[in-house]
Amino acid sequence: MDNVPGMTTETGQQATSAQHLRDAMVRQLIDLGAARSPRVLAAFRTVSRHLATPQVDMAKAYEAESATITKTDENGVDISSVSAPRVQAMQIEQADLAPGMTVLEIGSGGPNAAYLAEMVGDQGHVVTVDIDEDVTARAERFLAETGYDRHVTVVTADAEAGVPVHAPYDRIIVTVQAADIPPAWIHQLKDGGRLVVPLRMRGMTRSVAFVRNGERLVSDDIQLCGFVPMRGAGENRMRLAVLHEADGEEVALRLDGHPEPDVPALSAALYEPGTEVWSGVTVGGMESKDHLDLWLTTALDNLPLMAAKPAARHRGIVAAASPIGIPALVDGGSLAYRTSRRTDDPDRWELGALGHGPEGQKTAERLVEEIQAWDREHRGQQARIEVHPAGTPSDRLPSGQVVDRPHTRITISWP
Repeated sequence: MDNVPGMTTETGQQATSAQHLRDAMVRQLIDLGAARSPRVLAAFRTVSRHLATPQVDMAKAYEAESATITKTDENGVDISSVSAPRVQAMQIEQADLAPGMTVLEIGSGGPNAAYLAEMVGDQGHVVTVDIDEDVTARAERFLAETGYDRHVTVVTADAEAGVPVHAPYDRIIVTVQAADIPPAWIHQLKDGGRLVVPLRMRGMTRSVAFVRNGERLVSDDIQLCGFVPMRGAGENRMRLAVLHEADGEEVALRLDGHPEPDVPALSAALYEPGTEVWSGVTVGGMESKDHLDLWLTTALDNLPLMAAKPAARHRGIVAAASPIGIPALVDGGSLAYRTSRRTDDPDRWELGALGHGPEGQKTAERLVEEIQAWDREHRGQQARIEVHPAGTPSDRLPSGQVVDRPHTRITISWP
């Protein structure tokens, strides 16, 4: 695109330094496997993303794994951010953009809209919408400073209704966590068009590339991701059931439509010695377990995520800690969560479960059975996720786990 470089207020030295950082960022994106196509790489070499976050060091803006929080609410909860380059590149690859397309971005910030504008070119059009006028004002300033305002329309509105005035769209890319798919997003997407959305299903968020097929959406690619949650009419946040509360040592279950847990019994169980059950299934040290976790939530009904602070692991309250959460099977006053131990091979770990409570061993054995089933039947496979309108009869849905939301029935099935 001919609107950069040279249209920003950077000095020559600043521009040279920023270009070196962009080139280094692109090399990181290639190494991470987040960006592959030449046009995506060219877009990331071009956009001066650091101008969107002048409050942070320029080098940090170009770190491939670094997101920048741009707004928090009155409780200190993150409500707006500029996503990490890795995540932005991953979603743009999932979208499979081509010159001349019309694209709707839900969740603004500035740099991602600029990348999209680079991808669709002078004959394309990008619409970016956000509910927060502070966010859209910041996006408008960035787009004007970098010259992309000629190719991007910024809208302040609740994206639950999409942006019908510019529809239909070839692509819709959502950059906030969504628990449901509003009908407007489907109806404003061309048949055969792609919707890329960080969809939360039973507590687990995945960036899913869907293809519209009439009134339903069918997944084409699924990637692990993390985003700030949707606000407005589509807001649907998870609840926390706190099992251990101490300064810096919190342990809680993230509930997303799961049965109400017996918190006192589970809290008491957590303080009792646990029972380990091992699966014989091993994974590489850098191997992702996101497909395993998606299988577990498909196969097991009461499987919230157990989030824990590192200090809780250091104190021995839990054997594993993750701010996102680790799958934990709950059975009344007992629970078991996925864990691992090093094998004789320094680069491989054996998967298992640690159970607590009266039925802790039985619960851990049940969790391990599904880890073994994943290894036998589904390892190396991707789930198939479909989105159907609410009210679709169950006999017309694919077999598998069904997640019911106000607007849709989401199914997770496996080959």
